[in-house]
Amino acid sequence: MGILTGTEPERVFYFFEEICQIPHGSGNEEKISNYLKAFAEERELFCIQDQWNNIIMIKEATTGYEKEEPIILQGHMDMVAVKEAGSPIDMEKEPLQLQKEGDFISAKGTSLGGDDGIAVAYLLALLDSREISHPRLEVILTVGEEVGMEGAREIDVSMLKGKRMLNLDNEEEGVLLASCAGGARADCKLPVEWEQRHGSVLHVQVSGLNGGHSGVEIIKERGNANCILGRTLDALLQKAQVSLIRLEGGLADNAIPRQADAWLVAQPADIDACLATVRAMDEQIRQELAGKDDGVKISAWEDPMGGRSVQKMAQPTETDIQNQNVTEVSEETWKCLAPDSMQRAVAYLMAMPNGVQAMSVDVEGLVETSLNLGVMKLCGECMQLSFAIRSARESAKVALCRKLEAISHLSGAGMETRGDYPGWAYRKESPLRDKMVRIYEELYGASPKVEAIHAGLECGLFAGKIPGLDCISYGPDMKDIHTTEEALSISSVKRVWEYLLEILGRK
Repeated sequence: MGILTGTEPERVFYFFEEICQIPHGSGNEEKISNYLKAFAEERELFCIQDQWNNIIMIKEATTGYEKEEPIILQGHMDMVAVKEAGSPIDMEKEPLQLQKEGDFISAKGTSLGGDDGIAVAYLLALLDSREISHPRLEVILTVGEEVGMEGAREIDVSMLKGKRMLNLDNEEEGVLLASCAGGARADCKLPVEWEQRHGSVLHVQVSGLNGGHSGVEIIKERGNANCILGRTLDALLQKAQVSLIRLEGGLADNAIPRQADAWLVAQPADIDACLATVRAMDEQIRQELAGKDDGVKISAWEDPMGGRSVQKMAQPTETDIQNQNVTEVSEETWKCLAPDSMQRAVAYLMAMPNGVQAMSVDVEGLVETSLNLGVMKLCGECMQLSFAIRSARESAKVALCRKLEAISHLSGAGMETRGDYPGWAYRKESPLRDKMVRIYEELYGASPKVEAIHAGLECGLFAGKIPGLDCISYGPDMKDIHTTEEALSISSVKRVWEYLLEILGRK
């Protein structure tokens, strides 16, 4: 018996819990794809599993609905797999540990994958039922959505008959999405050189930030741990000859990073000045982010191991940090960045843009163009920065990519763009949207919001593959997606399920 047993709608949550037992982070979808294929075969449904592990399942119309227009139902099977620092869960091999508290479901120490596992659960419950009335259902479940919509880009949908598509990849009930931004990923690599240096090691950490989805939450101007750490390193370089041993921040390019860490070699005589600089930066950033990201914290402490046992080390308390005795730190030899590489690496971090770049003039309150420095790390012979770039205007997206490329060129770095996907243009005439608005008003006595979103959706790619596609995106309430605080509303899942059945059942 699972933790969600008896939770309504029961079959939806049964399949959601089943999905949560199968690791399915982006790039690790083979097992869940095989599960979906086996599901279809057991029910004798038409099923295609392609070489990328995308799945298409078709269920013919129920009695009385044979002449109704088919409908395409679409979601993605991958999730952003992130976990708390020190969590023992291996998200590539182990199931999620679900928690149910009040109206919300979450996962202990990890992201939940409600984005977009709840869509998969809805669709499996539909396909499993022998009682629900519906037209021909054409179900598309893609891979790699969270890393550039790779599955939607590659999938062949030429066998489908439907011209209406309901995408179940929205996280706000009562909002019908009718347009979205296009986007791309950029990987920037700055070559670095190393040297041996004597000194003591400081571990500098940015933590306590809210993070969040780099499309939906970017307008909230939350702190980016990677950018804050870059500023802190710049301040330290102005006070002492510090150099990086190790650098890491963020877990996914499309998630605003909540934590970033650096291990630095410094001379013992400079330790006091470095600690004072970090304390000053902590106060400065706290003031800048007041009311936006109040939990931000920049800390520094001595690490004689140089980060080599970071997983076993407990973060010191404020009292520990204030009372640390720097004269007792042993001076060892460390492999760290050469002075020129250190200067260029920090300057590169400082020069790179981040956050909202332009607001829409057509839709009040909508971000037009943005980028997010999601992943930062020192690896081998380079420092790598990975960005998620979004824009409702193709020309602005291209220009922003070129800007990153130009800064990289001037800094001696290289840049590669991947996962480019188109935006999804608003349709002035949409019978599907009209029907969904009408049904929503009948059910709830209020009108839904019809909006555009700055996040990327697969609708644009499918609109390019299916001429004349009429598409809307919808879904239940979720909060803090792409973070370890991600939570899914039980009551909203139920209402959206009932709404979906009405949409399918109305002729």
